[in-house]
This record gives sequence, structure tokens and C-alpha cells, in this order.
Amino acid sequence: MIKGLHHNAYRCRDSEETRKFYEGFLGLPLAGALRINTTKTGRGTDVLHTFYRLDDGSYLAFFEAPDRPFEFKEQHDFDLHIALEVDPDVLQRFLAKGKAEGQEVRGVADHGFIHSIYFRDPNGYVIELTAKEPDHDEAMDPTRNNATDILRQWQADKHAA
Repeated sequence: MIKGLHHNAYRCRDSEETRKFYEGFLGLPLAGALRINTTKTGRGTDVLHTFYRLDDGSYLAFFEAPDRPFEFKEQHDFDLHIALEVDPDVLQRFLAKGKAEGQEVRGVADHGFIHSIYFRDPNGYVIELTAKEPDHDEAMDPTRNNATDILRQWQADKHAA
């Protein structure tokens, strides 16, 4: 049985630039770093894999792999974003902190069951900080929110078009 998320891993342009954002700005401590010199297939490489700890014990991780081409681009929210949960007062503090530090910050967006603000990290990824509303758990309960029916209707509409 799957117990939870250990980590999500993404490419980064520069490990120190990434650390400054995730540890310095967001406050996620650098919890581990693994330098990889040989792949599991025996190919020589030089890659750094870093891990930033969240309060629930999971991690955001990054690979800096200069010898492996990768197209970094500014991601659109719909294409890729990383949503991290915070308390409502923390959301407001990060909104003010981002503006004060000249970060690109958008929001506060009211999604009904959560409120969110958005930043862009040094790699182009969208980082969403989100605070739950009191009805969050009800809104995310598939026995009450008709998620399966909504998906089924989406598929029918998509194929009818």
C-alpha cells in the first residue's frame, strides 16, 4: 500500500540558486544532497540531487545535471505547478514578503475551497502556496463532490466535440 509522498523531483539550472529560493525564501531546509558520479547503467556522470524537507516529512527534490540537456522554460500553471499548503496567516505573510523582495507574485486567488498565491522559482516552475478554507475536506470528499460524474461528463463532452 502506498503510504504517502516521499519526494517529487525536478530539474534545476543551478543548485545554489535553487537553494536560495527554496531554503532562503520559502524556508524549506536543505535536508540532503547526493552527488551521483555513475548511473545505474554504468555511465559516468556528474549530477547533484538535493532534497528540501516539508513539515509533513516529504521532500521537494532537484537534479542539477549539466551533462544532460534539458529545456528550461517558464511553465504555465495548467502545465506544471507545485502546490504547497500553508496556514491562512502564512499565506498573507508570503504575499507581503514576495512583494517586498520583488518576487513575481500573483494572487490571492479564491478557488472556493482554498486560497492561493503564486510565485515563479529560478527554474521557471510555478509555486503555489495554498491555504485551506473551512469547507476544504467536504469539497475534496468524492462521496460528496461528484468527482467521478464530473470526469465522466468531461470525457463525454470532449469526445462529442
